[in-house]
Amino acid sequence: MAEPVKDMTKEFEEHGSSLWKDAWIKLRKNHMALFGLSVLVILIFSSLLTPWIAPYSYEAQNLDLGATAPSMAHWLGTDIFGRDMLTRIMYGGRVSLMVGFIATAVALVIGILWGATAGFFGGRIDALMMRIVDILYALPFMIFIVLLMVVFGRNILLLFLAIGAVEWLTMARIVRGQVMALRNLEFVEAANSLGLSQWTIIRRHIIPNTLGPVIVYTTLTIPSVMLLEAFLSFLGLGIQPPESSWGLLINYGVETMEEYPWLLMFPGIALSLTLFALNFLGDGLRDALDPRTSKD
Repeated sequence: MAEPVKDMTKEFEEHGSSLWKDAWIKLRKNHMALFGLSVLVILIFSSLLTPWIAPYSYEAQNLDLGATAPSMAHWLGTDIFGRDMLTRIMYGGRVSLMVGFIATAVALVIGILWGATAGFFGGRIDALMMRIVDILYALPFMIFIVLLMVVFGRNILLLFLAIGAVEWLTMARIVRGQVMALRNLEFVEAANSLGLSQWTIIRRHIIPNTLGPVIVYTTLTIPSVMLLEAFLSFLGLGIQPPESSWGLLINYGVETMEEYPWLLMFPGIALSLTLFALNFLGDGLRDALDPRTSKD
């Protein structure tokens, strides 16, 4: 009699594992996703520790040295002002990653609240809110960002808000679709029967159950935001000197690429590696968090 009980216990433990535990098991088997996660962790920690691990001071110049090719003294070379490129890329990575994460956080807050409200209440409220989203989709968001930068001036905080303010629309649609599928399920009806307010149900029960798709889309939004910042900096509308970002470094590199190709190549590699890592991680999370995939 002991043996069947043991088998039933194992079966119960297997079926009792959480979605997040199963997702982590699946993610560990995806080598490209683990590569993306490892690269991202290394980049984040190196950015946080840049002031202590950078080989040179960010403001250090050597006009007599000028632009030199990579060497033992300067592993990634120097720019036309004799500044160490490895140091500038590390400091530029701090800004680019900060823009990516903070602007994405702004987009998440707006998109989740907007989409959850529209999807849960439905009816006229949903129709009105989603028509506003459709109207904003029709507007050329680049002109909107440019107008903000021209009217309010160029500063890094405004850049975070401006990019986040135009990246929340797709998130709102994704969350709305998830909420519409959840609002008629049994656990929502049970919460209603207990007398919980609608906003409490949204905050405690609806939004947490949309986190899977939200996390996946977040990892795909960060590269989009970083590319947008790079494009704005390339046009001279993003980060302004003495601050630096990968987009700004690429802009400088384009101007001198024929004479000093390393000024374009190394910032471009850093940005591309980060974008690949985020996309690999996003694809891995999408597969891992998909409940329709079979359990290994």
